[in-house]
Amino acid sequence: MEKSVTVGIREGINADVVSILVQAACKYESRLYLKEGDRRVNMKSIMGMMNMAVNCGEDVVVIAEGNDEEAAEEEIGRILRGE
Repeated sequence: MEKSVTVGIREGINADVVSILVQAACKYESRLYLKEGDRRVNMKSIMGMMNMAVNCGEDVVVIAEGNDEEAAEEEIGRILRGE
C-alpha cells in the first residue's frame, strides 16, 4: 500500500520529527518505508530517517506492507501533514 503525503510540518523532517516518526513506525508490525524521489528508507531506522531531509510542502510516499498497514499509514500520514 502506497500513499502520497505533502509534508505540512513547518520545519520539515528534522531530528525531532524523525524521533516521532520512528517511534510511531515501531508500534506497527508492518514494514514501513518513506520514499522521496529515488530515495527510500526504512521508517523504523533512525539512521536511515536522519538522512531524509524533506522540507515543508514537499511530497513523500509512505509505503506500508503488512497486517496493520492501513492504521500505520494513517498515523504516519497525520504526523507528516502536521495534524
